[in-house]
Amino acid sequence: MSYARGEDRYEIEQLLYRYSWMADERKWELMDTVFGPGGTIDYTSTGGHKGPYRPTLEWLHRALAGWPINLHFITNVCIEFTGEDTAQSRCMFLAPMARLRDDGSQEVITNAGYYHDRLVRTAEGWRIVERDCRQTVQIGQLPSGYVIPD
Repeated sequence: MSYARGEDRYEIEQLLYRYSWMADERKWELMDTVFGPGGTIDYTSTGGHKGPYRPTLEWLHRALAGWPINLHFITNVCIEFTGEDTAQSRCMFLAPMARLRDDGSQEVITNAGYYHDRLVRTAEGWRIVERDCRQTVQIGQLPSGYVIPD
């Protein structure tokens, strides 16, 4: 691995972490620092939307509204360079989400799985152009009658 590729790997890892920070903290103003022009997201494995990143993240904002406490963990990052300015990555995520009950305790559901991404280097840095969220585990259950917002 050349030093330049080491820098690229670091930048891509930071990009993956920035996505998690953006979603957990609802810092949607960061979306253009995470996704590139024409970027897409597929959340269908979570019961969510698939499409261009802006409207899909608008859906995510609505979907997370009922779960104000979020904490994404990103691990096992694997990056493969497919060209000078292109790459693909896979990482695991563990994403507990919680909300307070009337008695002050927390109701917690944890989702886990993989993010599969296609990335491009832009003038502003590495960006995700295609994200496929593959939820493989859900610990806990949504409350009876709960419907994921559309």
